[in-house]
Amino acid sequence: MKHKFQMIQPYLPWLILLLGVDGFAVLLLWIADVQAFYASILVILLFTVLLFSTLCYLLLQLSQKRSQAFLEFLENPEQYQEELLSKLSSTLEKDAIRKLGKALRDRHLDYCQLKGQLDDYEEYIELWAHETKTPLSLLTLVLDNRKEDLPAAVSFKLEYIRNQMQECVDQMLFYARLKGARKDYLFEPVSIRFCVEEVLEDYKPLLVEKQFQFHVCIADPDTVYADRRGLRFLIGQIVSNAVKYCCRQPELTITFSKEEHLTVLCIKDNGKGVRSCDLPYIFEKGFTGDSGEVRNKATGMGLYLAQEIAKEMNVSLHAESEWGKGFNMQISFPVIEHTCS
Repeated sequence: MKHKFQMIQPYLPWLILLLGVDGFAVLLLWIADVQAFYASILVILLFTVLLFSTLCYLLLQLSQKRSQAFLEFLENPEQYQEELLSKLSSTLEKDAIRKLGKALRDRHLDYCQLKGQLDDYEEYIELWAHETKTPLSLLTLVLDNRKEDLPAAVSFKLEYIRNQMQECVDQMLFYARLKGARKDYLFEPVSIRFCVEEVLEDYKPLLVEKQFQFHVCIADPDTVYADRRGLRFLIGQIVSNAVKYCCRQPELTITFSKEEHLTVLCIKDNGKGVRSCDLPYIFEKGFTGDSGEVRNKATGMGLYLAQEIAKEMNVSLHAESEWGKGFNMQISFPVIEHTCS
């Protein structure tokens, strides 16, 4: 009822004016002939009620049609929809509708062109990343099969370079995956121990170069419900940060505990850590903070992508750190309740 009143409200001054004219005519009849006034008062009242009811009904129908036409025009501002809306509007409104239609069509054209450019760019980036995987795979094959023919230092450097390139390509692919319209996550039971071992194996050259001591303590059962690729990438970004911001005699501690209402994977290092003023912003895109000399090489994308992947998997991240005393990232997984039907 309130909505209908709002639709009629623009015509309310004219309805009141019409009611005033009708009342003035009744007043003139009463002054001219009182007996005729009393004889026809019932007919006058019925006619007035019928007139106003009919007018309100017609105005309401017109407002509803115009509102519907306007919504369809906004959704599809083609010339045909513009003409339909103009027929239901006043002369003053028609000029505004034409200007609005032209502006909407121009904006829609710009949007389509920009969307096409972004789609082409995204397709190119994904194609480039996949094409880059071919020489990376070849490099991996050479290192696996010809490692004994290469000097140990050369083999280690090549493995180091391969690892760095692989991380950059993975970041690019996951960024495109997050921004894409289609998602291809596969949620299934995943072993935390298996994922951690795979990530540590991938980052082994970096961990060896920095002379990391790492301790892994994963309690059974170690199964969580997540996307395997996303979880590996998430853990990998945290390990990568531990390597980038490590100090002398670096250590990496990975623990996993699963209780009735709490499932947490904790990855802790003894590196430089994060200043308290920077801690609230570490998950923001492009944020590098005051990380010393490493800041010049940092992109600020690692933890941002980790946070975005965590959101997609319904996983929460909680970071704790004190400058100069290490960094601690806690990954909390939702507890899946098993019920018997």
